[in-house]
Amino acid sequence: MPTLTVFTPAYNRAHTIGRTYQSLCRQTCKDFCWLVVDDGSTDSTRELVASWIGASQAKADFSGQCEAGFSIRYIWKENGGLHTGYNTAYANIDTELCVCIDSDDWMPDDAVEKITRCWQEKGSSKYAGIMGLDFDTKGKPLGGFFPDDLHEAYFLDMYINNIHRADTKEVMRTELMKQVAPQVGFEGEKNFNPVYMLLQVCDDYPLIVLNENLCIVEYQQDDSMSRGIYRQYMNSPRSFAKLRRLEMNLKRNTFKNRFRSAVHYVSSCIIAKDKDWLKNAPNLPLVLAASPFGLCLYLFINYKNRR
Repeated sequence: MPTLTVFTPAYNRAHTIGRTYQSLCRQTCKDFCWLVVDDGSTDSTRELVASWIGASQAKADFSGQCEAGFSIRYIWKENGGLHTGYNTAYANIDTELCVCIDSDDWMPDDAVEKITRCWQEKGSSKYAGIMGLDFDTKGKPLGGFFPDDLHEAYFLDMYINNIHRADTKEVMRTELMKQVAPQVGFEGEKNFNPVYMLLQVCDDYPLIVLNENLCIVEYQQDDSMSRGIYRQYMNSPRSFAKLRRLEMNLKRNTFKNRFRSAVHYVSSCIIAKDKDWLKNAPNLPLVLAASPFGLCLYLFINYKNRR
């Protein structure tokens, strides 16, 4: 069995997922398999993946070996949003490690080699996994490199201690992700960020810091999670409120960041018209103190969406 599963949630990305596939074909180490979770695509994603392994396009799920020497598994599901793609992935992964590479991103040729070597040399049950870098298409690390003397870190510490605040690439121990999956969302809300599961695991376990490029990122101009955040606040308020409740409860946190989460919690509850917002608040005094700011944030989000 391979050490690593690369999983790719995909929704109507037939025009970009070929680039992801080609980067996997070029990997200098083939100690991985690829899992594609199709979130109800209506384009030619299924046919494209099937062509890489010669599979029957009539089947909803299929698997096989591609010419480059790694196995591909394709799972189709009803459209439910990114977090449901993660849920399906974690339910079907049985390798020790897993990493998400989005369908519009790709891996540098030696990424798998760097991941597996790092884990063989440093990995243990002490760690949640590995934290590496995302690079842009111009070859620069998002947010710069990690500090040279940083060898392990907790995920939230990178943000709250202003060590590194840009996107990073997390390679996780599968058994730990299975313990917090599935991520339960709300009917009709598809913008529930799967970072919800990552935060739970990484509140208890540090990550090995790998100061290397593990993923090349190209942000799309469509409906990706990285775009239209104000629209997402309006479309999925209960999901964002649930995320903020978790953030307020994290052990590795600061008062400043808890207060920020409380402000967002209040705003999301107003959008959701949640009458139980005080009853469900994990820290009542903090939420009450944040309420005026939460109202202001709600008004600002409304203004941005009207524009």
